[in-house]
Amino acid sequence: MPHAHLRAFFALRHALPGWVCTGALAVLPTSIQAQGFAAYITPPRFEVQATPGQSLRQVLEIQHVGSQKGNYRIYTSDWTLQSDNSVTFSDELAADSCRPWVAIERRELTIEPGARYRYRFEITPPPGTPARECRFAIMVEGLDPARVQGSFNFPVGGRIGVIVYATIGDAAPQLDIAATRVTTVNGKRAAMIDVRNRGNAHGRLEGFVNAIDATGARFEMAPADLPIMPGETRGIAISPVVEDGKPAPEIRFPLTVKGSFEWGKNRLPLDASFTP
Repeated sequence: MPHAHLRAFFALRHALPGWVCTGALAVLPTSIQAQGFAAYITPPRFEVQATPGQSLRQVLEIQHVGSQKGNYRIYTSDWTLQSDNSVTFSDELAADSCRPWVAIERRELTIEPGARYRYRFEITPPPGTPARECRFAIMVEGLDPARVQGSFNFPVGGRIGVIVYATIGDAAPQLDIAATRVTTVNGKRAAMIDVRNRGNAHGRLEGFVNAIDATGARFEMAPADLPIMPGETRGIAISPVVEDGKPAPEIRFPLTVKGSFEWGKNRLPLDASFTP
């Protein structure tokens, strides 16, 4: 069921924050007039277990925060996580797309100002589906364009992509560290681990490790909340854990890191020196 994408000047992302595809709202650095896109959606992503031959119903909540009625279009998309951790959505069915298994409640929706709507969708893997991960996005697109007032006055639209991961059978990630390195992120040096996924479902690293930098400063570090897709190796930055109201510590390399991260019920030891 191909649809033409409305060019999105707003994007709610989880990386993805995300990864996703959801997380923070990015807006153009100009004034927005009229109503435009005005919705909050929860949860930001779904990670569920599905059984072949059985329907799994899920619910996301759309809250319309505009001062007028909000009109939305809802549809599914395939998506790809790029090497720079951005997400590309596609209306065309991917070769291994599981979107034909997905049924959505309705394609268009009008919500009163300040109201919430519980929107349902179902995933039904066919009987006999082998172990795998079904990944798609539920796209919520505003049908009421705002106008950007700046050097040009033109209408813009917006959309939010809610990422869905459905594990079929005993599909699971299998993560290991392929390499460690120092890279540059936002103009600053950062510790990076290249994580390889030999499994058939995505995985994420969690937890904390202990670090000592060249000055003897000690701090805890945590991995970026990014998915590592089956069959890929992805760079995951590890950064100091920052307490509320305090600035992030300035890391002086070389940096020694020891500890273990977790993925699911598994542990991933890390004992490395990061040297530029």
